[in-house]
Amino acid sequence: MKQLIKIFLLAFIIFMIAIYTLTAWGFWAHQRINRMAVFALPPEMFQFYKHHIDFITTHAVDPDKRRYAVEGEAACHFIDLDRYGKSPLDSIPQRWNDAVAKYTLDTLMAHGIVPWHIEKMMFRLTHAFKERNFEKILKYSADLGHYIGDAHVPLHCTQNYNGQLTNQHGIHGFWESRVPELFGEEYDYITGRCTYIQSPLKEAWKIVASSYHAHDSVLVFERKLNTHFPPDRKYTYVMKGNVMMKVHSEEYATAYDQMLDGMTERRMRESIIMVASFWYTAWVNGGQPNLDDFLNKDFSDSTKVQMKKEQEEWGKGKLKVKGHED
Repeated sequence: MKQLIKIFLLAFIIFMIAIYTLTAWGFWAHQRINRMAVFALPPEMFQFYKHHIDFITTHAVDPDKRRYAVEGEAACHFIDLDRYGKSPLDSIPQRWNDAVAKYTLDTLMAHGIVPWHIEKMMFRLTHAFKERNFEKILKYSADLGHYIGDAHVPLHCTQNYNGQLTNQHGIHGFWESRVPELFGEEYDYITGRCTYIQSPLKEAWKIVASSYHAHDSVLVFERKLNTHFPPDRKYTYVMKGNVMMKVHSEEYATAYDQMLDGMTERRMRESIIMVASFWYTAWVNGGQPNLDDFLNKDFSDSTKVQMKKEQEEWGKGKLKVKGHED
């Protein structure tokens, strides 16, 4: 009996890890967004980012790995706008200090801070360019891409982030992981050249406003589809690593994607061009350093050791996260 209990607990832990990898945009989508953003950069930046595209891609998911290991990290990925009344975009001050003064720091952290965190990461990346700090440029670029991607997810802007309030549990991973993983290879990622952003904070708020306006459709259309779709064809089982998982079927996902008129693809495309634009703006504001000087640089041995330790520590994360934990 003890052995069976151990086996059950191990299976449950593996299952929860697998579920965890399907949160946020999903590892696949986050990595694709960062990777494709490289190709929207101007020539002065493209060579450097292309040379380090594997790092930018692989580390696009670092913020998700930190969620359960670093205090306060979880709040950086979302903002529950509907917790601020019927017209939240009119009620919430865009500037951080003004918002803290109105609602208190605890309230903001409880309801999510993604637009302000994008501004914070933008400041860090800009400073890294000013310092000509090769390692920080890459690390902050990868991180910033993640948070911008998260801000483009409609379900990251509502307290009903996983359909738990409308009996649609699991819609989080369905919209932002299952759909892009099924159809993402066929998406059109040619977005054109990035542009300079006059006000990164205002742009971050535009992004979450657009996501918030789309979140009702994400929930309503799935609810409608569920009412007339044959229950026995809604789900299927697939292998994720060594775990057999119950997921929405390709047939159901296709019907849902058609109802949304390709919303997931559009949000991914918008994420890509916006990530590139934020990188470009940080480079311009950081003095436009010659990035070709860094083409042959590599992370120092001490930094590599530190990054390896961080990855291991994040994998052991045991924090109980409040807000968008599913």
